Amino acid sequence: MRSPLIIGNWKLNGNSLILDTLVNELNKKLFSIKKCQIAIAPPIVYLDRISKSISNNIKLCAQNVDINLSGAFTGDISAEMLKDIGVKYIIVGHSERRLYHREDNNYIAQKYAVIKSLGLTPVLCIGETSIENINGKTKEVCKLQIDTILDCQGITAFKNAVIAYEPVWAIGTGKSATPLQIQSVHKFIRNYIAQQDIDIADELIIQYGGSINITNAATIIIQPDVDGFLVGAASLNPTVFSNVIKIVETSKNLIKNKN
Repeated sequence: MRSPLIIGNWKLNGNSLILDTLVNELNKKLFSIKKCQIAIAPPIVYLDRISKSISNNIKLCAQNVDINLSGAFTGDISAEMLKDIGVKYIIVGHSERRLYHREDNNYIAQKYAVIKSLGLTPVLCIGETSIENINGKTKEVCKLQIDTILDCQGITAFKNAVIAYEPVWAIGTGKSATPLQIQSVHKFIRNYIAQQDIDIADELIIQYGGSINITNAATIIIQPDVDGFLVGAASLNPTVFSNVIKIVETSKNLIKNKN
């Protein structure tokens, strides 16, 4: 059975005092979590600082990475640098990067390849806009975003990787897809990968992201193809974030015991 993964994406928020307090609270609240994988993605400037204070059961995730490993690329951060300070996961393809920084599928595929080449775990964000959703193009859009990786790197690129389905219209809006809608897309993603390699598909962690909170977490995580969450705003509240993680652990354990 896949081990659930919950990542807190802190985006462009916090300062030293706020984030130190947040990490201390998470260390206290999450020390007993054993059956979920947990990661946090603070702003890059705080990654090294936080790496020295997080407990062993919380891993580091970077919000971004460059396609180059070194050289005259002012302001960029390489995957080697991130690995050097203990980063395990790197988010790639987030809708905010696609929108505000004009990162297209081909550029995202280059980032993905660099992450994989260094033995780190890419968290590939895919998802449709509101208009695409209304026009029934959700699966078409997800397929295209996955195909860009497959075409360049083959199916093995999804071994030891994470896909995060994040409908753009649900990010930071307070709106969320229904559990059945989410399961339908996640099942489509897994089945699509399975067409090329069923073992990789079975092991693939597929997260959901988009206005996750303690109210909707339980009904979403019990869906068979939902393996965790990529949590945005709610992850900045240590009580809410830790409760979401505890909901995931409890729900998945109940499912496992029933099986």
